Amino acid sequence: MRETRRILLAGAVVEVERQGEELVADDGRRVKIADAQHLPPVMPTKIICVHLNHVSRVKEFQIKLSATPTYFHKPISSLNSHRGEVVRPKRCKWLNYEGEVAIVIGGRCRNVSPQEAGDYIRGYTVANDFGLHDFRDTDAGSMLRVKGSDTLCPLGPGLVEGWDFRNKYLRTYVNGQLKQDGNTAEMTWDMHYLVADIARTITLEPGDVLLSGTPANSRPVQPGDLVEVEVEGLGRLSNTIVEGPEPIRDDVGAQPSESEEVLSTAQGGDWEFRGIRPPKKPGA
Repeated sequence: MRETRRILLAGAVVEVERQGEELVADDGRRVKIADAQHLPPVMPTKIICVHLNHVSRVKEFQIKLSATPTYFHKPISSLNSHRGEVVRPKRCKWLNYEGEVAIVIGGRCRNVSPQEAGDYIRGYTVANDFGLHDFRDTDAGSMLRVKGSDTLCPLGPGLVEGWDFRNKYLRTYVNGQLKQDGNTAEMTWDMHYLVADIARTITLEPGDVLLSGTPANSRPVQPGDLVEVEVEGLGRLSNTIVEGPEPIRDDVGAQPSESEEVLSTAQGGDWEFRGIRPPKKPGA
């Protein structure tokens, strides 16, 4: 396997190759991983995400999975990197992590079969598909602000080529405590299927990213929390949650809310489907 990363080196964006605990540029310059300033490992033209894929996540919500995948889009302005700060805006409370595997396209891909799709995949990286569920009631299901707000798509640390996605663990930690413990074996649709499905009508360009879904136990995090996603063979993506410098404006647009859907999705319950509300916290 080969791992490349994008970093800032002497003020310039440089693609480097990982060699042990060092990153090596084509001109021979070396920097220790611990000292590197990381950037997203790729610069896509689009980021496409599957709604539900891991069986544990479907069971958690006690819903019936659709016969075929459904998707949403994260704008490229949501991109973030390894060790980047993830912003929870003021006046928002329900920011959730979602550890995932990201597929990175290597060649222009259009109208291919699942059997051919692997030839168009350059490699894979770790992703955290953060969701700002305070806006769950807006945007008519597109989740544009829930999933597309600035900083909510960390990728990294690197892009790994030659990685076999089958039967690999996927784990998310918050402040060192294990929160998600999944495996790619529980995905309903594998990486090749997802690429072929999207490429039927949407041309995928080199560098484009597809997020392949998260396992159960996505939960809210708070400013100051360290969130790390580790995928077997791909490495560990680390990000710190910070509070945004400005509050969500209250003079325009839909406002952050705490509806039944917001609470049930953020806290991993099935209340919205059973028609009951979550239990109140002691003293509430």
